[in-house]
Amino acid sequence: MAEPGDVEREFGALGARVRLHARCVDCGRQTGTGADEPVVLASVVKVPLVLEFARQAAYGQLDPAERVLVRQADRLGGTGTAGCRDDVEMSLRDLAFLALSVSDNTAADVLFRRVGTDTVALLARELGLEGTRIAGSPRDLLESVLAEVGAADPAAFAAVYPTLSPERIRSLPTSDPRRTNSGTARDMTRLLALIWTDRAGPPRACAEVRELMARQVSWHRLAAAFPEEVAVAAKSGTLPGVRNEIGVVSPPGGGRYAVAVFTETESLDRRRPDLDAAIGAAGRAAVEALYGCCDQPSSGRRTA
Repeated sequence: MAEPGDVEREFGALGARVRLHARCVDCGRQTGTGADEPVVLASVVKVPLVLEFARQAAYGQLDPAERVLVRQADRLGGTGTAGCRDDVEMSLRDLAFLALSVSDNTAADVLFRRVGTDTVALLARELGLEGTRIAGSPRDLLESVLAEVGAADPAAFAAVYPTLSPERIRSLPTSDPRRTNSGTARDMTRLLALIWTDRAGPPRACAEVRELMARQVSWHRLAAAFPEEVAVAAKSGTLPGVRNEIGVVSPPGGGRYAVAVFTETESLDRRRPDLDAAIGAAGRAAVEALYGCCDQPSSGRRTA
């Protein structure tokens, strides 16, 4: 991996600030820059959310096949059920699939209501994610933004949003780690390491999260940086001025490497293929810096 200063300058040239951390899942060797600085999680929060859902299912506290009617009024905008025009009925586990595979905001909102926002916050503390803050569900965060700008509903916010200055948008609660779901890059690789070693909950719960993260549709950041034979299970997060990705990289020769890349940008442009590529490149460099750190990647040595 390039020196931390070099990585920061590379992102600086793109008008971005980066916080990055990578660790070997098996031996715990680490590398990174700004790894303990608070960052906005955005949709990365769906990983601990679905983990808590899978834990409750494994403990028999809920039925993953439970049917849920997602109403038109539940729409939050975006992909999956969040963009459906009509009512949709599906199981809780299918909502979990959509939350991680296509980052469905409404699916995540329904799951937060079902498992409990406070319970997800307690999970973060249980797992030792000391820099992680769970502030609320997607709807909770949306309502905080509506209150901030004085909009009565999402339609009113959509009308006023184009009139907001970039500075005003960056000042909204969803852009402030102190007022939204937030964490650190180091916390997120710890979370992934615990999931990948079956220490974040019952093995079947951890396996479910691993399987769902491997099905993420978006591949333009971390996965795009690796050749096809390298397995990448990841979760992205995107907001105006925020582009993130966390994931676990598993080369065919052995080894498992958790990596988290969080960026903030001066530009609020939604399309930043240059930055997506930079996130992938930085993640790959960090992971490759750890290659060979374990003589026996499957030896069972576990450090988080």
